[in-house]
Amino acid sequence: MATNRLELLRSLLEANPSGAFARYALAQELSNTGDLDAAAVQYRLLIAADPNYSAAYFHGGQALEKLHRIDEAAALYRQGLDATSRNGDAHTHSEIQAALDLLPL
Repeated sequence: MATNRLELLRSLLEANPSGAFARYALAQELSNTGDLDAAAVQYRLLIAADPNYSAAYFHGGQALEKLHRIDEAAALYRQGLDATSRNGDAHTHSEIQAALDLLPL
């Protein structure tokens, strides 16, 4: 079933490469299936295309943490704090700050 979801999301993204939600959904599904490296790539592509997509910073950082890439996670979280401050997303800002505070830096 997961493979079918991945195929569907990839085809949606192929049909609309600038579709932020399709890319986010693909990243989430990749993360859920354990393909964290591919998920991290998709989160970064999403952020490059839409720097205000707040959730991508949080979930991208989570994927990087699970990959034990702590410095990269911290950098992404800090970028996310900047983005959420710019776009007024207080809820995601607080989630990102909490995640950053818990990192073993």
